[in-house]
Amino acid sequence: MSFGSPNNPYGQPPQNPQQPYGYPQGQPGYPQAPQGQPGYPQAPQGVPPQQGYGYPQAPQGGYPGYPQQGGYGMQPTYANWGQRFLSRLLDTLLYAVPYAVVIAGSKSTPILSAIGFLALIALFVWQVIMEGKTGQTVGKKAVGIRTLKEDTGQPLGGGMAFVRQLAHILDGLPCYLGYLWPAWDAKRQCFADKVCGSIVIRTNP
Repeated sequence: MSFGSPNNPYGQPPQNPQQPYGYPQGQPGYPQAPQGQPGYPQAPQGVPPQQGYGYPQAPQGGYPGYPQQGGYGMQPTYANWGQRFLSRLLDTLLYAVPYAVVIAGSKSTPILSAIGFLALIALFVWQVIMEGKTGQTVGKKAVGIRTLKEDTGQPLGGGMAFVRQLAHILDGLPCYLGYLWPAWDAKRQCFADKVCGSIVIRTNP
């Protein structure tokens, strides 16, 4: 009687006599032996090898919800002297409109002069508030620059923006040297910026 006989009461012999007991054949997740090494189950064809034990691999692009390291330590793009000069020129031209009304009223009608003077004050207050809240006056917004705190990167606030306007007196005292200082300063700061701890950066570097 042979194992291949149909009368064999014990059934067919095992297909792989070297298959050890206790290991399901063809199941992924078990340790794989090199090709041709007896005594270990081989992974079935078409099934990708399972990842071994150890630390899980991070997905491509890093874990969601965590900032990437490349975003830290980057310096802002400071506004150059030409951009600062152009923004101040635009603001000066804006102030020139109510100032012209003041001059015209002083030669003709005192009421017109008073209206121009009130408009000049209102424009100054509005410019200070806007620079304190957004970092931009009308001229700075037109040029594309912004005044921020150097240590936090946030707008100055109305109070500090007003102090910065007063500190511009220091820029004009030594022959307007403070206004020229951003041309060669490493952080493009005038004297008022150094006193108030502010910087002027580009909004679109």
